[in-house]
Amino acid sequence: MSAITYELIKTCKQSGARLGKIHTPHGVIETPIFMPVGTLATVKTMSPEELKEINAQIILSNTYHLWLRPGHDIIKEAGGLHKFMNWDRPILTDSGGFQVFSLSDLRKIVEEGVHFRNHLSGEKLFLSPEGAMEIQNALGPDIMMAFDECPPYPAEYDYMKSSVERTSRWAERCLKAHNRPEDQALFGIVQGGEYEELRKQSAADLVSLDFPGYAVGGLSVGEPKDVMNRVLEFTTPLLPQNKPRYLMGVGSPDALIDGAIRGIDMFDCVLPTRIARNGTCMTSTGRLVVRNAKYARDFRPLDENCDCHVCNNYSRAYIRHLVKCDETFGFRLTSYHNLFFLLKLMEQVRQAIREDRLLDFKEEFFETYGFNKPNAKNF
Repeated sequence: MSAITYELIKTCKQSGARLGKIHTPHGVIETPIFMPVGTLATVKTMSPEELKEINAQIILSNTYHLWLRPGHDIIKEAGGLHKFMNWDRPILTDSGGFQVFSLSDLRKIVEEGVHFRNHLSGEKLFLSPEGAMEIQNALGPDIMMAFDECPPYPAEYDYMKSSVERTSRWAERCLKAHNRPEDQALFGIVQGGEYEELRKQSAADLVSLDFPGYAVGGLSVGEPKDVMNRVLEFTTPLLPQNKPRYLMGVGSPDALIDGAIRGIDMFDCVLPTRIARNGTCMTSTGRLVVRNAKYARDFRPLDENCDCHVCNNYSRAYIRHLVKCDETFGFRLTSYHNLFFLLKLMEQVRQAIREDRLLDFKEEFFETYGFNKPNAKNF
């Protein structure tokens, strides 16, 4: 019996978009959904109460970072990640693989796992598929990810082929090492870069292992948006209809809509909170950099079409002042607004699927947001 089940409610007649529900031990998630990222068991500057206020249905935490600080043994002793951070809704943890490959300059991949150095202390560390499972079992999320190799973009075909084969072998080891399948669902990660043949090979390997859900990895790593969309077009149809599909590391408004159109159910990204700390805000008419001088005497809300707590109570001029002075409250306000914006966007996407008009919604949104304009500023 799987810890989670996916319920397909309908498929949009205009596209491959799916309206669904993921049933988990900590509640039901309506999809397509964006997941705020709480790397160190906190979504930066946001309280769990505020996340509930903006209807975050699920959040993501990071295996690698929590393994280093405070340690999975401490979190297990606290009763698991939900109790440790006072969050009673679903949690997803990544495998730590991406951080091992992206944060450490000195690493050595062997069949057993990866030797690398702690990016904080320089200490020598080793992480294997079995180790990633042990850590995530201790953390206790509803959904955990298999340990995979994260190859760079672009990568040569031969390197990518051997990487895909290693990821498949590691996925099998993850399943064997997973000790809590009855209350934690383990997702496999499809790799293969931009190579259709390798994506097919990776998907076939992982589907044969019958994971409760599948992620598409190795995208949003520097490739052009059209390449990402093309890869999704030939990858998502390879994945089971009755299981959730997760596109890792994607959070710009256009990519969320394009991903949903291509059959993706789950998304995550640090983008909304990261750009918020630079004073960059997502609004219904496009990107707004509130720290710019032209907003010094602008007493309108960040977005006149937004009904979030920030837009109902604070002006651009005030938020600019806070951000320019490096006041934490300013970063809290911009983070709250950006997350509200993306969660509201996904509500609109779900409604458009319900009404069989997602392609029409995309056209309207892109026109208003400015994505259709030449040299449009993206995130």
